[in-house]
Amino acid sequence: MAIQPVRTRLSIADLHASVDDPALTSMTLLNELAGRYPEAVSFSAGRPFEGFYDVEDLPRHLRTFRDYLTKEIGLPLEQVRRTFFQYGRTKGFIHELIARQLEVDEGLTVDPESIVVTTGCQEAMVLLLRALVRDTRDVILAATPNYVGFIGAARVVGAPLRPVREHEGGIDLEDLEVQIAAARREGLRPRACYVVPDFANPSGASLSLADRIALLELAGREQILVIEDNPYSLFRSGDSRVPLLKSLDEQHQVVHLGSFAKSAFAGSRVGYIVADQPVTSTGTAAADPVLLADHLAKLKSMVTLNTSTVAQAVIGGYLLENECSLRRATAREAEVYAGNLATVLDSLTSVFAPTPGIPRDVSWNTPDGGMFIVVTLPFPADDEMLEYSASKFGVLWTPMHHFYAGTSGFHQARLSFSVLTPEQIVLGIERLGELVRDQRGKWPAEAART
Repeated sequence: MAIQPVRTRLSIADLHASVDDPALTSMTLLNELAGRYPEAVSFSAGRPFEGFYDVEDLPRHLRTFRDYLTKEIGLPLEQVRRTFFQYGRTKGFIHELIARQLEVDEGLTVDPESIVVTTGCQEAMVLLLRALVRDTRDVILAATPNYVGFIGAARVVGAPLRPVREHEGGIDLEDLEVQIAAARREGLRPRACYVVPDFANPSGASLSLADRIALLELAGREQILVIEDNPYSLFRSGDSRVPLLKSLDEQHQVVHLGSFAKSAFAGSRVGYIVADQPVTSTGTAAADPVLLADHLAKLKSMVTLNTSTVAQAVIGGYLLENECSLRRATAREAEVYAGNLATVLDSLTSVFAPTPGIPRDVSWNTPDGGMFIVVTLPFPADDEMLEYSASKFGVLWTPMHHFYAGTSGFHQARLSFSVLTPEQIVLGIERLGELVRDQRGKWPAEAART
């Protein structure tokens, strides 16, 4: 009698906890809803503006970078061909152009060898967290609400996150000090604090210059690193500019994460990390300590080996064509985001204007740049309400509780306005107003809590 093969079955209990972690699966619902309700106005997508993309730009960027390699660097054609088609340098080969961009736009001088070019900023997060968290005693502090991608990266590598309150002006420095002390009392080692100092995702909050200086002073006293994630600083509505934390960093306290997803285009999947911290060998007094960037490159060699050479070449050409200035390259996009932000704020003010006899029960923050606004609603803004909103009123948004890892934000929604037209924004806010009118009175007065 023939023996019937036994079909292999896996239990979720046998897999790493991250594969079934709500923090990693929360965005799946948004994609599913967008697919089911294509006519809905979507404030959920955090993608960059698409109106200026042109497929014909890509071969031009490649040619520009090829000419740079031959004429400025002086590489022979055989080596240029190898650069495009073969495996590449693990730390990347556009590091010098990235260093040039940081100097042009931010007045920041960094050693190109302290830069690791990564496969998107997400890889930079994973590599850094893997390096910093040695065992279960090591913890990372993070302003909360927090970017879902960073929460997910921490879960994947098993890096414990300790939340720190965030207010309208960014991370609460008093609470940061409290959390560091509490962690140490518990026998833990606070290693670093993750912040998005400019127009954070999801809150849109920004740190003032005074608070940036104070954060670095606190980090110095407490001997922790600051992880600065910087996707949105180019998109400030006004003319005032605040220096990057890395620009203020005199003691190599800041590890700077950068990305070309929001500036050039997300499909390139090119990010980078500036990690100029010297790492000495245990028990030795090495005269020339290795940079943290070199240790991150070792990890990268076992993860992605190298960032796509073709993608790097495209981004390299993009930088060269704009004289290594992302501010110059993204001027049109910045104007779109500023206009969309103004339209969102005007529409919210109009739709939720005070009405006689009805207390104002909807509020929102007023960031001065970026891509996001947070609205506080008088009813639970959960996944079930999101589907009701999409199906009955044709408007999508992101429940904020995902950015708190399910611990708070239950009556808040993130509105992203980066890919919408002003007309879509006005329509979407009107539809959100219809949802509020539909739900008003169905929930107790304390529903405005967050």
